[in-house]
Amino acid sequence: MQYLQQSFNVRFSYEVFFTRNLFESANTRLTGFLSAVADPAFQKKLLIVLDEGMLAHHPLLKQQIHTCLSAIPGFQLVPEMITVPGGEQVKNDDALLFRLVDAIDQYKIDRHSYVIGIGGGSLLDLVGFAAAISHRGVKHIRIPTTVLSQNDSGIGVKNGVNYKGKKNFLGSFAPPAAVFNDEAFLTTLQARDWCAGMVEAVKVALIKDAPFFEWMETHADALAGGNMADMQYLIYQCAALHLQHIGGGDPFESGSSRPLDFGHWSAHKLEQLTHFELRHGEAVAIGIALDSVYAFLLGWLDEPAMKRILQLLKKMQQPIWHPLLEKQAGGPSPVIAGLEEFREHLGGRLTITLLRAIGKGEEVHELDLELLYKAVDICKKNQS
Repeated sequence: MQYLQQSFNVRFSYEVFFTRNLFESANTRLTGFLSAVADPAFQKKLLIVLDEGMLAHHPLLKQQIHTCLSAIPGFQLVPEMITVPGGEQVKNDDALLFRLVDAIDQYKIDRHSYVIGIGGGSLLDLVGFAAAISHRGVKHIRIPTTVLSQNDSGIGVKNGVNYKGKKNFLGSFAPPAAVFNDEAFLTTLQARDWCAGMVEAVKVALIKDAPFFEWMETHADALAGGNMADMQYLIYQCAALHLQHIGGGDPFESGSSRPLDFGHWSAHKLEQLTHFELRHGEAVAIGIALDSVYAFLLGWLDEPAMKRILQLLKKMQQPIWHPLLEKQAGGPSPVIAGLEEFREHLGGRLTITLLRAIGKGEEVHELDLELLYKAVDICKKNQS
């Protein structure tokens, strides 16, 4: 018998920059990055995709981008800046995905050029996926404009869109060429989005970093009140923990173990069932609360720790319960019934991270449904 075997490794590397007023003339973060990758042998192109909701709060942004990027040697800014709606709705719109693919084709964005997405996590997911499936992979740069995208989704390696109501059913692992976190974009966020974005920091602290969780407890009121210095510390620490995990062993999630999905098995289903009326961070807050109370009932997490988690989420103005967690008309909760869907999303056996202590997560492969409904009742009682 004859056979051939191939094996190779591909190295990925990208930087996440933290800055303010990225497109002002005195700021050389982005222009310096592009100048460093310019090639005198040919001209590269830049295609900009903007979040419509964000742009409404920054009316001068298009002109600032044009001034900043139109004079970089070796680069050509294409004449159209594409504006698309923000929010989860963009990931449910197949026509919008192919509008971006068509623009990549129309403006001849080749594999040496860059698509630059500027907006929240949903827009960045869409832009990254459009780039990943065009020419088998066009480079993309992310400029996240929300708390959630700056501390989690925008700095990772995943892209995707929703399909048949299933979150991120179509997607890719395509790391960005670079990420630029500009704190100035956060100044125009609604309070709801500001607060909901912090939940991913709670999540990663609970499974990896107890001192960071304690810091958030101390600064919760200031964070919820809009303190920018504290928010910048939270974003940096959260991003660092996420990047540390991504580079630590399974960046493309080839196995079923996904500790960073702590609190997410119910969150994804809640988002879908509420037609994405719930913010992602709000759904994750409910998921964290549910799984933390479940761990307490299981005898893993002590009661004081469980109460501290619920209290921090509430101080961050987040929900810890939703009616869809309860049994409906004599049948099961539609959220809890979604456990099998989450197993399919993992691509293997059901694997859920629970807490042994604040800062220490451990995986399980099954849940006791009776205990889970008891956890739902406790979350409901502690909601107010």
